[in-house]
Amino acid sequence: MTHMEHLLLFGLIMVAAWFLVTYFWPRMMLSVYKRGILVKGGGDGPIPVNTLYTEPQALFADPLHPPASASKLMTTGVNRDTLPTIGWLDLRKGPQILHVPDMAGRYYSVQFTDPSNNTNFAYVGKRTTGTEAGDYLITGPGWKGQIPSGMPHISSPNNSVLVLGRVLVESDSDVANAYDLSKQIKLTPLSDWQPGQ
Repeated sequence: MTHMEHLLLFGLIMVAAWFLVTYFWPRMMLSVYKRGILVKGGGDGPIPVNTLYTEPQALFADPLHPPASASKLMTTGVNRDTLPTIGWLDLRKGPQILHVPDMAGRYYSVQFTDPSNNTNFAYVGKRTTGTEAGDYLITGPGWKGQIPSGMPHISSPNNSVLVLGRVLVESDSDVANAYDLSKQIKLTPLSDWQPGQ
């Protein structure tokens, strides 16, 4: 092989490696995150599919001294302004209804991420839907069914969905209020949902 052929081969290998890392890295990281959610959980054990878990109030209040049972999933960053809520949806089991309480003007967001390509495809929150209480139907691709009257519909491009919620904590004295609101962000299967729940 000539020197030029070696350079060409090296260049092709580098381009292929760059493509593989760029394409697969986000998926690998989301796979690790999914395993962290479903197997390790947030310190109280695994977080079941189609449920949401809110960071414990005590952990948020003192993130630098987490309890021994705290998961690395919830202690990897020191977040002092928003209380996180996480979950993983499997919409093959049927649509889910996300309920958010009346936030009375407080900033919050619930982000929906497609793990197949690491893109956020929908948000519910102060900037997109307002802060009043509401219910939102989340369905997988190809779902055919009746949408409850007047309920906003979020159509997911994938049956697997990462859900990340955040509720603003305005001060140390506000942690309990923010925690109470975060715990009211819930998922209910459409098959179990009753209007006015």
